[in-house]
Amino acid sequence: MMTARRMGPPAGRGRGRGRGPMGARSAPEPPATTAAELSAWFTGSIPDDWFTGPVEVRFDRDEVLVTGTLAAPEVADDAPAGVAESARIDSFRESTRAARVEVALRAEERFGRVVSWAVRCGDTEVAFTTAAVPAMTRLRIDQRATLDTLIEAGVARSRSEALAWCVELVAEHEADWIAGLRDALAGVEEARRRGPGSR
Repeated sequence: MMTARRMGPPAGRGRGRGRGPMGARSAPEPPATTAAELSAWFTGSIPDDWFTGPVEVRFDRDEVLVTGTLAAPEVADDAPAGVAESARIDSFRESTRAARVEVALRAEERFGRVVSWAVRCGDTEVAFTTAAVPAMTRLRIDQRATLDTLIEAGVARSRSEALAWCVELVAEHEADWIAGLRDALAGVEEARRRGPGSR
């Protein structure tokens, strides 16, 4: 289990692909892709000596999150490993900044999604940038009351922050169920890929 985790502040670079029925423009859907295609593209686009193995890729319609693993530094028995791991991640971030930007720009042009980076080293993981994407929804009075209760209790500062907190809570406590849904959806996608017209 990770013992340390630093997440960078939301970069606010989301593409905002539609603003509901209020008459605002909707951006076109991004090109269709798969995790395997993205992983292969990034593996071929980044230097071999950046990470100890293949990158992990997660994506949705707005963002591609690329996570790589660095070799953990060897430290003395009485030295705090987390400090050394954080220093190695910071060093990687600075030394690869220009190259990562160049790779990200090419990926964004090809796949139509914002690219974010995260790095893991030992028990420390740092996300350099992540996209904060608005999610419009309509809530009934009881649902709004739930969010307002969280605000009044000091858990959140706004309804949008309260809603994000609720989503995180579901992801934490229903992780196995959500993972099962994702596996089922992956099976459906594979069946579609092998269906009529795929050859």
